[in-house]
Amino acid sequence: MRVIIGIVLAATALASLQPKAASAADCPGRPDALGTARTLVVSAATTPRVGTKQFPDTLPLADKELVLTFDDGPWPTTTPKVLDALKAECVRATFFLVGRNTNANPQLVRREQAEGHSIGHHTYSHPLLPHMSLAKAEADIDRGIARDELALTGVARREPSTPFFRFPGFASNQALLDRMQDRGIVVFGADVWASDWNPMTPEAELQLLLGRIDQVGRGIVLLHDTKAQTAHMLPKLLRELKVRGYSIVHIVPPSGSVTN
Repeated sequence: MRVIIGIVLAATALASLQPKAASAADCPGRPDALGTARTLVVSAATTPRVGTKQFPDTLPLADKELVLTFDDGPWPTTTPKVLDALKAECVRATFFLVGRNTNANPQLVRREQAEGHSIGHHTYSHPLLPHMSLAKAEADIDRGIARDELALTGVARREPSTPFFRFPGFASNQALLDRMQDRGIVVFGADVWASDWNPMTPEAELQLLLGRIDQVGRGIVLLHDTKAQTAHMLPKLLRELKVRGYSIVHIVPPSGSVTN
C-alpha cells in the first residue's frame, strides 16, 4: 500500500510541474472562448522531426486538434496584437523567434513567456542554412538561441530551455538534421500554413487557411506574427475554429529539459 501511495504522490507532483491548459472554463468572462484543450509534451527522443509539409510524421494529434505556431517575431507593431488575440481566447501557442528581433524587442519575448506560450527558435538572422557551411549554420542557430535565452533567463547560453527549432524556409540538410537530433532539439515543420508571406487581405487569408485546415483536419499550423494581415485576421480565425469544433493543443518540452 505504501508503494502504491508513493507512486500516486510522485505522479501528482510530476503533473503539477506541467503547465495547466487554459481551457475555456478558465477564461475570465469568456465561457464561450476557444481555450486550450490540453497540453502535449514533445521530446526529441520520441518525435525528433514533425510536420508533414517537410517530414513523414507529425505530432500525435486527434481529429480536429491543432497546434498554433508563429514564426519570425517578435515584431513591435504586430506581435502585441497577436498576443492580445490569443489572450482574449485563452489560447496558448508556440513562437519561433528570430534572434535579431528578440535582441531588439526582449520585452515581447518576456510577455510571451509570462502569458504561458512556448518559446522555440528560428536562428539569429533567418538565413537559408543549407547554403552555409555546417559550422556557420550552427553558429547562426546558436547565436539566435543565445539571444532568446538572454531575454528569457538573463543568460546568453546555447542550450535552449525549450528545445524546439524550425529551419528558416524549412530549408535543411541531413547534416543539420542529425546535429539537431544529437542535441535533443525537436525540429518542427508544419502540416498546414497560411501562406501569409504572400500579400493578401485578412479575409482572403482567413478563408485560405480555414479551407486548408478543414482539408487536413488536424496538425501544426504555421503563421507569422510579423505580418499585419495575420494579426488582423487572428481574432476571427480563433472564433471560427471554435464554431467549427476545433481544439487547441499546447506543446511543451519534458519538464526540466535543457539540451547539451
